[in-house]
Amino acid sequence: MEESWRILEFYSGIGGMRYSLMRAGIRGVVVEAFDINDKANDVYEHNFGHRPFQGNIQTLTAIDLDKYGAHAWLLSPPCQPYTRQGLQKGSADARAVSFIKILELIPHMLHPPLLLFMENVVGFETSNTHKQMIKVLTRVGFVTQEYILSPLQFKVPYSRPRYFCLAKRKPLSFQHPSCNNQLLRTPPSHLTSSSTIPKDRHHFSDGQEEFGISCEPIRNFLEAQTSYNPQPEYAGVSFCLKCNVCPANCEKNTDDALVNSGAPQDIENTNIRTGNIVEEVEGAKEDKIALDKYAVPISSIERWGNAMDIVYPDSKRCCCFTKSYYRYVKGTGSLLATSESINSKPAKKLEISSLKELCLRFFTPREAFDNSMPCWGIV
Repeated sequence: MEESWRILEFYSGIGGMRYSLMRAGIRGVVVEAFDINDKANDVYEHNFGHRPFQGNIQTLTAIDLDKYGAHAWLLSPPCQPYTRQGLQKGSADARAVSFIKILELIPHMLHPPLLLFMENVVGFETSNTHKQMIKVLTRVGFVTQEYILSPLQFKVPYSRPRYFCLAKRKPLSFQHPSCNNQLLRTPPSHLTSSSTIPKDRHHFSDGQEEFGISCEPIRNFLEAQTSYNPQPEYAGVSFCLKCNVCPANCEKNTDDALVNSGAPQDIENTNIRTGNIVEEVEGAKEDKIALDKYAVPISSIERWGNAMDIVYPDSKRCCCFTKSYYRYVKGTGSLLATSESINSKPAKKLEISSLKELCLRFFTPREAFDNSMPCWGIV
């Protein structure tokens, strides 16, 4: 059996990178995670049974990092220095200092990582921090491939372009070397033998029209089973309903605790999925009550109805969720119309009275998380 990759997860948050790592089926073990936010670390510990290192990572030394013997680093540094709505101070922003410090430690390590995977907001690729990163990685012998990708390109109905940098230290190499040292808007898995690398490196295509990709409808990512969400699906794979993360062969699984997206379900005679547990159909009322807390207040509809982004279970795209989601309805993410008599008429053409009839609700945290963390698989 091949040795498992030893992995360090910097800026771990609630564990999005680790979650994707698990879903991608990578044989690896996260030997340490780092995050300064105690609340995020509480969630991370709950999810994975391990509490991240909570000290200031700027105090780490090359010797400290060598002790972990990590083959790969996952990094998701603060994006505020590079956002379009921010001050765009780049490296001059105090929140960028820790990432720069980590990069500067790599040349001083006896055993630097073999692989790096870094993600950030669109805008990072034009920053001076990006220039510093590429300079350090090149000096240490890394080859990079950079992408701006959206979940839409992976059939996930979520519009959120992000910057990704993959780096491998020589003599390791990429499966698609023609993409080395370039910034692309298309993952290698979508390129064909007749495809060429776009000459306009600043052109963005979500890949749907160009490659004929059709996203899964939003209904396939909803938690609660209703008349318009007949079967939870995810790429035709069976998953454990006890943890909702690991594959069907998980040791926590039993035959009657599996759901297979390829098998038809009879809602009258089967169990339904609500979060991490399985309840009998007669418990559906409890499920509805649980979702009531995500209902959009009528007062918000009356005030902001024409400015809200409303999607339907059959929609194949929704807007990016921000940290102000649940607090505000304007510009923070899409809202879901749940009325059983709904149609897909553009919400902006509906009167306020009609909007009230849509039974609007926020997406649940799990729905938002599943939509925003697809398994990229682009290496």
